Amino acid sequence: MMRFLLRSRLACCIPLVLALTACAKPGSDSVPFTSDLRDFIVEQMPGGRVSVADGALIIEDVAGCTVWYRPRLKAPVEISYEATVMMQDGPFDRLSDLNCFWMADFPGKPAGLPGSTGKRTGRFAEYDALATYYVGYGGNYNSTTRFRRYAGTGAKPLLPEHDLADPAHLLRPNHTYHIRLVARDGRAEYWRDGELIFAYDDPAPLASGHFGFRTVKSHLVIRNLRIKSAD
Repeated sequence: MMRFLLRSRLACCIPLVLALTACAKPGSDSVPFTSDLRDFIVEQMPGGRVSVADGALIIEDVAGCTVWYRPRLKAPVEISYEATVMMQDGPFDRLSDLNCFWMADFPGKPAGLPGSTGKRTGRFAEYDALATYYVGYGGNYNSTTRFRRYAGTGAKPLLPEHDLADPAHLLRPNHTYHIRLVARDGRAEYWRDGELIFAYDDPAPLASGHFGFRTVKSHLVIRNLRIKSAD
């Protein structure tokens, strides 16, 4: 009788346990980098490599790389991470291009951005047709930092206030930057080390899309990726 009661109670609890498991959020808002990179899509030109070591994402690149977070994100959303451009005289070390896309998609493609990944090599021009927010931080051999709102038509307008070249907004070697990206209430924001660098009130807000790390010919170490609602 006692064994029957125990089996009955366990059977009643199993649906509740399964329901709680299905609804649970993984590790608060953190997104781990696993060795198989199962939550990411790597698009990289030949000669570079992407790996995971000690919980960090390592991008070593020669001619262009984008690492996309596979799940689609929906505004209001906040993406944060820590990133270092390594300068230690290694073969990939160049102080340039701590870049990112967020709320990215190819308009009119029903498969969405992940579904078309096999057609892209990591070459930068292949992303011209995106609808996305983009920051090139320390681009052009660390001479410019720029925000663009890609239109999805190949147009990538650059507003004067979104084109920075002063030393305070360029890269420092081996410095760990705290980056925060926001898409909320029709507004895109880019924060660096607690300072709002770019803000854009979008007349046609990008309400959903994908996030990706982007670089070219550099060595990035990225840690502590977190994605959460920006309510």
